[in-house]
Amino acid sequence: MIVCTHDTAVVILSYNGRKWHELFLPKIIEQAATGYDVIVADNASTDDTYQYLQENFPTIKTVQIAVNHGFANGYAEALKQVKAKYYILLSSDFEVTDGWFPPLHRAMEAHPDMAACQPKIRYWREKELFEYAGAAGGFIDHWGYMFCRGRIFNDIEKDNGQYDDDIEVFWASGGCLVVRADLYHQLGGLDADLYAHMEEIDLCWRFKNAGYRIGAIGSSTVYHVGGSVISYGSPQKLYYNFRNNLVLLLKNERGAKLLWLFPLRLVLDGVAGLQMLLKGNFVGTYTILKAHFHFYGSLGKWLKRRRENKKRITHRNTTGIYPHSIVWQYFGKKKKTFPELEWEVNKLNRDLLD
Repeated sequence: MIVCTHDTAVVILSYNGRKWHELFLPKIIEQAATGYDVIVADNASTDDTYQYLQENFPTIKTVQIAVNHGFANGYAEALKQVKAKYYILLSSDFEVTDGWFPPLHRAMEAHPDMAACQPKIRYWREKELFEYAGAAGGFIDHWGYMFCRGRIFNDIEKDNGQYDDDIEVFWASGGCLVVRADLYHQLGGLDADLYAHMEEIDLCWRFKNAGYRIGAIGSSTVYHVGGSVISYGSPQKLYYNFRNNLVLLLKNERGAKLLWLFPLRLVLDGVAGLQMLLKGNFVGTYTILKAHFHFYGSLGKWLKRRRENKKRITHRNTTGIYPHSIVWQYFGKKKKTFPELEWEVNKLNRDLLD
């Protein structure tokens, strides 16, 4: 067991990540003076990453995971070995900035009912843009589709300071996720069977169903390379996006709503597959079908998880659920940015520091 000297452990999950550690770890270690320990969990790398860390960064703590069973399992195994008040789950392809940590820590300290939060996440290769995976905080619409402040589907905004406030959201990015360690373990942590993609949304949804809040902290900024393990647009990512989205809904949504939502999502996912087929993307269509078959083939397992989650529900915190269809707003009404959405602004602009 690693007992941290500070109340916060920055835990970096790494798989063959030497090139990212060469680029980003020195800054992470430099900023550790603001109040956190640095721990790298090596997820059964097949290169010399672990040896490189031992030789070049002797001050950090390391955890070795014997077998790589994916992102969610890697953190599930690593965090069993770390004792701290707060975890920051930080992917290895993140660059931190001066002063990135104190605003996140202050927000968590000031609000005991906030289970998790994230900073603003911008794109490392074009640093004026928000990054796809998390941007300035995550939301979900009435039909179960996810989007972010700063990114709706593939439309990504520039950061012009429009999201520098601190607000409550529905989910925070797993790439740089600050979470209360006790609640993380109490509510089951990341579901290792999701493997990768949306596992943080599943965790945040459990927090919300237990009455807690999720924050997006606009005074902290980090940069994300993105797609360094499973590339954006790949069949593998498409598979996990479709399968895991169905899993999230089944595990966490109200039962009465699922009676109409699942048939509707079956139709909508079928339309998405048909569009790919008409465009000649046969692999994409096959991948969506495979995601559905695998989901229904494991239905018993996911129903068991739903029953486990149901025991943890106290009162559902629904802040961050968009009451309309983001698909219709984006494709039908051509609303490409977050400020254009039809939403009561006062529900979004509740500053966490009030």
